[in-house]
Amino acid sequence: MSKLLAITVLLSSLVEASSSNEKIEGFLKKTYGANPNIKSINVKITNKVEIQERNGWDAYFIELDAILKKDKRQVVQKQVWFSDGKVLSKELYDLNSGQDMRDLVSVPFKDEYYKKENLIYGNANAKHKVAIFSDPLCPFCKVFVPEAINEMRKQPNKFAIYYYHFPLPSLHPAAVELVNAAVALELKGRKNVVLDLYKVEVDPKEKSVEKILEAFNKVMNSNIRMYDLMQKDVVKHIKSDLTIADELMVQGTPTIFFDGKIDKTKNKYKAVK
Repeated sequence: MSKLLAITVLLSSLVEASSSNEKIEGFLKKTYGANPNIKSINVKITNKVEIQERNGWDAYFIELDAILKKDKRQVVQKQVWFSDGKVLSKELYDLNSGQDMRDLVSVPFKDEYYKKENLIYGNANAKHKVAIFSDPLCPFCKVFVPEAINEMRKQPNKFAIYYYHFPLPSLHPAAVELVNAAVALELKGRKNVVLDLYKVEVDPKEKSVEKILEAFNKVMNSNIRMYDLMQKDVVKHIKSDLTIADELMVQGTPTIFFDGKIDKTKNKYKAVK
């Protein structure tokens, strides 16, 4: 194929993709805009991922930004839609296996998300990169995360482990202050804070900062105070983690990305050689 022809094909593909995006955005804007409770709405496709298991189908990651009529409150929501260029569907299943296609796609994990401050074990240039989003008071996280980290940290040239705090305040209010305390202690130079964080025993529903810090300091043998939780660098770190989680549409814990792709099994690290 000549260079000119290759460029022509590329431009044609880009135009076609742009047209498809505009159709989908326009359709969803009209559909959601018909809701009498919505004053205005913007629809934006933030990412498009080809579904390898379904030739011709793509997953579209959508951001809805709406203003409600009643109180003029802004509501931002992220969704996944599927299309083959002719049909648009919010759900897509394999009739034979029952596989939900949403389990096979994820927003691409950008290189910029692998931040130095999130690397807790392993070498940055290790063979595999594992990103963990977790709430230390999530029951499943308390069992899975320490075990997985302890296993991978034994091979620093094979696994670079990146950890992102993702507390779930509606389920575990105490987790918010716990992760703030963990970051504050890390910034003071303490090592292995993440692993020890899962040893803290506190009622997940606890809202007293004093009681939460008492439980934290007891395990860590530290003296983190409420003042430490409000430091600029602590707030910055937590905000960065939550922003990355939001962009990746992380909703539950633990969520694992293995070499840039979501790992629904959470066990890919066990299979690599």
